[in-house]
Amino acid sequence: MSTNAGWRYAVVWEFWVRPGSESQFEEVYGSEGEWSRFFRTGPGYVGTELMRDQNNHRRYLTIDFWRSPEDYESFRQQQAAEYQRIDQKSEQMTEHEREFGAFASIG
Repeated sequence: MSTNAGWRYAVVWEFWVRPGSESQFEEVYGSEGEWSRFFRTGPGYVGTELMRDQNNHRRYLTIDFWRSPEDYESFRQQQAAEYQRIDQKSEQMTEHEREFGAFASIG
């Protein structure tokens, strides 16, 4: 995971994508998508990985890498309105989403 070196905190989300929305979802949530471009405006953002379940192609995970939980929380607070705007716009592509968890690097 050399492209995301330097992270100490990761937030993982699980998404179930509506049938036929997979390509659009991958564009918005991928490492060069709208969410990543938005996160890049925040200090401490390291990168995003998008993964698709090999047994169910409508199930995805995103992992957003940050230098620290404080960087992530500060960004969420300072950019709450824009975060909400992008989230509401993105909801049309998904049937279900949930924060799977937040993880700290132990390495």
